Amino acid sequence: MQPVILLADDNEEILDFVSSILVPEYQILRTENGRDAIAMLHQENVDLIISDVMMPLMDGFELCKTVKTTFAISHIPVVLLTAKNTLRSKIEGLETGADAYIEKPFSPAFLKVQIANLLSNRNKIRQYFASTPQAPIQAMAHTSEDESFLNSIHHFILQELENTELDVEHLSRHVNMSRVSLYRKIKAISDLTPHELINVTRLKKAAELLASRNLKIYEVAMMVGYKSQTHFGKNFIKQFGVSPSQYMQQHRGIVTN
Repeated sequence: MQPVILLADDNEEILDFVSSILVPEYQILRTENGRDAIAMLHQENVDLIISDVMMPLMDGFELCKTVKTTFAISHIPVVLLTAKNTLRSKIEGLETGADAYIEKPFSPAFLKVQIANLLSNRNKIRQYFASTPQAPIQAMAHTSEDESFLNSIHHFILQELENTELDVEHLSRHVNMSRVSLYRKIKAISDLTPHELINVTRLKKAAELLASRNLKIYEVAMMVGYKSQTHFGKNFIKQFGVSPSQYMQQHRGIVTN
């Protein structure tokens, strides 16, 4: 599916111009001020925001600050566009948490590269977390709100590792969110479903146990909530590209059965 970009600008000509640059690579949503942008962000799944700084009702700085301090949407990257080219305005933009600050007039190619890099870098971080046993969950956080959320989820899953019935219902009750809201938040940050995040967390803990403790593979499987060693082994290979026994050999220097 195409990434969704929300444009916020009170100048219709600018909205038309930026839209023409980004279509057909991206799906475009449009608003004319920061207040309407915030309302839309709570209704739509948005991957990136491009906002003018000077707008009525809520300007770009306030929009960015609100996004970065609102739990449900704090993960969304923000690109600010402005005619202000003073150092103070640039500092203010970055202080609100903006991921990029672009001066007008700007090159369409430059804007497209900035957007592509922001989205690509986040995808690389997600892939690194999912495929690397030692990568911490905090690596995916881009704001303090996201980091606190991910840490809370991570610690809860670790506490419930041996619970083979652990699912999204347990997670949603823990963080006091609806299933839909929890799904959207986890998916947006990690590109994983809650079920997949639970499984990745189980497998990462298994990798830690395999590397650091003198345990049999079936013991590790049970400790991280797998009823079947065969199922555990298949999931481990799919996630990390090596079998549990190969991983043990690589990290302990021993041969196991």
